[in-house]
Amino acid sequence: MTPRKPPRRFGAKEQRPEETALVPGLAARLLAALAVADVMTGAHQLDERFAPDGALFKAQDMEPRDRALARSIATVALRRMGSIRSTLSRFLKDGYPKKVPNLEWILVIGAAQILYLDVPDHAVVDLAVRAVRRDPKMAAFAGLTNAVLRNLIRQRDQGMPEEEPFVDLPSWLSARWRKTYGEEGAKLMSAAQIREPTLDLTLRDPSEDWLVKLGGRRLSTGSLRLETHTPIQDLPGYQEGQWWVQDAAAALPAQLLHVEPGQRVLDLCAAPGGKTAQLAAKGAQVVAVDRSAERLKRVAANLERLGLQAEMRVGDALSFSTAPFDAVLLDAPCSSTGTIRRHPDVAWTKKASDIVSLAAIQTKMLDRAVQLLKPGGLLVYSVCSLEAEEGETQIAALLRRNQDLRREPILPGESGIDASWINDQGELRTLPHFLPDPDPRLAGIDGFFAARLRRV
Repeated sequence: MTPRKPPRRFGAKEQRPEETALVPGLAARLLAALAVADVMTGAHQLDERFAPDGALFKAQDMEPRDRALARSIATVALRRMGSIRSTLSRFLKDGYPKKVPNLEWILVIGAAQILYLDVPDHAVVDLAVRAVRRDPKMAAFAGLTNAVLRNLIRQRDQGMPEEEPFVDLPSWLSARWRKTYGEEGAKLMSAAQIREPTLDLTLRDPSEDWLVKLGGRRLSTGSLRLETHTPIQDLPGYQEGQWWVQDAAAALPAQLLHVEPGQRVLDLCAAPGGKTAQLAAKGAQVVAVDRSAERLKRVAANLERLGLQAEMRVGDALSFSTAPFDAVLLDAPCSSTGTIRRHPDVAWTKKASDIVSLAAIQTKMLDRAVQLLKPGGLLVYSVCSLEAEEGETQIAALLRRNQDLRREPILPGESGIDASWINDQGELRTLPHFLPDPDPRLAGIDGFFAARLRRV
């Protein structure tokens, strides 16, 4: 498959001096539009593009505050892409002008600010018009940009028409969810995926003292849930290594191993490192494996901040070879469809065919994980996917291939897990609308699957 070309740089060629000066806020909007285009036309991950050493930053000299604003705008635009496109189409009866594809992304990020962010309307319109005028190919459409966004503001003030429930998902994905989880279940999942996610922390010392210092809410699973926009590094306890960021669902697989001090534990596909930290905090001798040296460097840096230790090994999980382990945790690469609320670009960068190819990799990884497990040892397999091919079907096939494996069912109440999160086979299945809360800002959880097996 031929790689898609990267999107054209916004404002790469100047037009008029009075229009091209980077007035406050314009750089952030240009970067947000570029990031959205990069995801939608280049299928690039937002996290990678906004990494400090990412490709978008190499050409951008911006203050951290502007970068944070750009990411916030891009994230909201991607989370509500279907609604935004549907709404804009009402004011573009003839569609977008030809040969100016980047105009769509300027309008998309403008609409995202008008409809979903607390940004003054006049600033949104002014900066969008300035962004359009910077590009000679788009400059002639500054008037159209102004008109569309002002019409959108009027429409918003008069009341927006109700959108259909799956508008913010690609059709192939909503069809899968409706088939697997039913119409009502899929609607609940879709609604949960467009809400801004919470900030969940795993504490090294789960004492009430940190609950008081950080605020938020203690979940039944042990995670601490915050509703805050304070930079993570500025929260109490970060510099002292008292906690790390980890969604409540992502924290469960490592808990299901119930490791004891001194046990030799293998964490395959270890990055970003939250599970490694959990295992090391229990006193296990952890070997953390990941194919990316850069990602493992970040894991090591985080462990150093936390005052924890693990052996880092760069390598492919499929070819990793060593003496068998007491326990193995395989958090396998997957379609990540359970994390769309946290990573909305997933909805637009993944395809149905990716599930097939990823499932094939997971099968090989599972077989290798079994080979690396001692007789009597425990294996926990997990994915942040809502697709059965990567979860329930994967484990059923694994058990058919291995007569020396047995399910060790997950029990209601174990690690604070609700009975409704456990399927008939004793496997964990969380859905995005689980963990409801009277305060919608504190509701929801990532979609995860996990199964626990013992080698007999």
